[in-house]
Amino acid sequence: MSIWLKNATVFDGKAFMEGTRHLVVEGGQIAHLGAEAPEGFEGQTLDLEGKWLCPGFWDLHTHLREPGQEWREDLTSGSLAGAAGGYTTLVAMPNTDPPVDCPSAVSYVARKGRELPGARVLPAGCVSKERKGEELAELLKMAEEGAVLFTDDGAPVRSSGLLRLALRYLDGTGLAVMEHSEDRSLFGKGQVHEGVISAVSGLAGVPSSCEVLGVQRGIELLREVGGCLHFTHLSAARSLELIRAAKAEGLSVTCDVTPHHLTFSEEDVMASGYDGYFKVNPPLRSVRDREALWGGIEDGTVDAIGTDHAPWHADEKDLPFQEASFGIASLECAAAGVLDGAARRGVAAEKVLAALTRAPRCILGRGGDDLLAVGAEADLTVVDPDRVEKVNPRLWRSKAKHSPWSGVVLKGWPVLTLLGDRVLWRASEEQ
Repeated sequence: MSIWLKNATVFDGKAFMEGTRHLVVEGGQIAHLGAEAPEGFEGQTLDLEGKWLCPGFWDLHTHLREPGQEWREDLTSGSLAGAAGGYTTLVAMPNTDPPVDCPSAVSYVARKGRELPGARVLPAGCVSKERKGEELAELLKMAEEGAVLFTDDGAPVRSSGLLRLALRYLDGTGLAVMEHSEDRSLFGKGQVHEGVISAVSGLAGVPSSCEVLGVQRGIELLREVGGCLHFTHLSAARSLELIRAAKAEGLSVTCDVTPHHLTFSEEDVMASGYDGYFKVNPPLRSVRDREALWGGIEDGTVDAIGTDHAPWHADEKDLPFQEASFGIASLECAAAGVLDGAARRGVAAEKVLAALTRAPRCILGRGGDDLLAVGAEADLTVVDPDRVEKVNPRLWRSKAKHSPWSGVVLKGWPVLTLLGDRVLWRASEEQ
């Protein structure tokens, strides 16, 4: 395939280039990038005037439910959903049934992940066998089969001793442990943030300290034994203060936040009438916490934006709030949600785009420089910053046809995803 993407405003992973650029893809690689148009080009031409051409969006945290829970989502439907949301690469969480906790399970996800019709899928492996937090899984053997990070996500690594051992074991490999930060003794039967909403509703609250203590645990262990530690879906202002200090100390710590924690707060849960589609772990917290997350995007404390896309069957979410499952589906509107939120707050688009492109690659050790160099794989996402659409989950490629964004009008949408020699997805010209 040969394709000329002309007159684009190019974001290179760090900043927008001056003026407009022309990029040519041939044989799955970038063959030309410059201010001058290519000479003698023969192939498909797309005029991107007014649109942003970026390295492909990567999602560090996606629940695709395969193996074992394919009625909720599977690798194929998740791959198509990711491509439609602007993502070229998804990291599949291992809390499946059975969990991805051994080399053969990693091999299955890795092999299938290379053959999907939409976004490429990379496997994460469990830290512990069966995610029980008792015995270390075969981390390096899973890495040989393609595991790109290790996590017991859905829960923290239960034992501090095991988390310490995993960090020590992986020290020097460049492979990260992704930690779901939670003190389970403080979570209890929690349903919502412990604050205004728990006081008003009477629902059991989850205090911010539930997350903060988990962050403190991880940082102390990292300081002691080394390794790379990534905290996922942080939600509390105090958590970011700890991350900020750990980075200043020089520790190898990174973190991500989710589109839903950047968009919604406990006030939205109340305004929805306690709609189960807003139920998530960690819970949607205070407005102050939400705005602190945006502050972390602006000052670089937050490295990446991970969707934590959690697809459930409608029967598992369309329930009274106390009975609904935790988790929010968002792959197909996540990038638009954060781009819209950034524009409303005056946050530079470069900050969001870097968190969607360069940062995830750096965390996975997949390089963060020269992403658009001639000769590099064509891994590209195009965004139309002026495109306005209403979120309609009924039209999603995901099997999860529900979301708290349903009916919300967003401005700034991915319109093209391209990987290698394939156009994974292209938006309709109609808006």
